[in-house]
Formats: sequence, C-alpha cells, structure tokens
Amino acid sequence: MRYNRAMPKRAAAVACILLVFISAACSKPVDLKQALQVTDVSTGWWDAGVVAGKNKLVPSVTFKVRRAPGFDMSAASVNVMFKKDTGEVFDEKFVQKIDFGADGTTGPIVVRAETGYTGDPPQSRLDMLKHREFKDLDVEVLARGSAAQWTPLHKERIARQLLTK
Repeated sequence: MRYNRAMPKRAAAVACILLVFISAACSKPVDLKQALQVTDVSTGWWDAGVVAGKNKLVPSVTFKVRRAPGFDMSAASVNVMFKKDTGEVFDEKFVQKIDFGADGTTGPIVVRAETGYTGDPPQSRLDMLKHREFKDLDVEVLARGSAAQWTPLHKERIARQLLTK
C-alpha cells in the first residue's frame, strides 16, 4: 500500500467529527424539575354539549410553562394525564411541542379530555357536579425535552366548577 498524504488529514477530520458527536451525546441532560415550572393553572369541568342525547362534562386544565433563566431550551413536550383517586388514568393528552416565547414562557395551553361524564336530562350540568356518584379527578402535567424521560411538573385536583368559555 502506498502512503497517501491525505490519509492523516482525513483521519484527523473523522476523529474531530466523532469527538463532537460523542461530546454532544455525553452532555449533561437538563433537569426539567429545575428548568420548567407550570404557572397560571386553572381547572374545571368543560361543558362538552349534548352527546347521544346526554349532557357531557369533560375535565379541563389551562396552564402556562415557564423556563427558568439559564436553561437553554427552545421547546419541550408535555403529557397531561387525568387520573382517578386510584391512580388509574382516566384520559390523557399528548402535546408534542410547546414553544417558549422571548420571555421564556409559553402562551396558555388548554387541554381537555375526550372521556367524561354524562347525565340524562333534565339533570343539569351543575346537578351532575353535585351528584353523589360524581368522582373527582386529578390532573398531572409531565414534560420532557429531547429524548429525556417524562418528568412530573405539576399535580392538582380538578375543581368542581363548570367551564363554558
């Protein structure tokens, strides 16, 4: 085999490229518990209208996510889980990408479940919330950055209030 002057330069270039990829892969992951905060939370039961002749209510949550200063994240994903007292998931919604504004805060994020409770007329929606068999739910907001594990950020009880707007 003949000696080629370009071989050492190519080997050095390949080594540099590999070093960049390895250092990026080994960079410290962002601690989302410190980097993100759920703010301006409001919850309630959304009037989903009449479905199959029955009044329907679904759990709803509205919130913002604030990025703490010093954390370099332009976006994240959130998973909102509506859970029963037993911890069983009642419904969940995945929001693939939330973008942070120049101030490091998202706009309001509104998430409503598909699954809900129904009541036969003449039972009003307010009567449904007061019914003895009505079961309260919790909402849990989890987040993740690129390829990170899901991190719980916020959990609270859905307020027994009727939301129409």
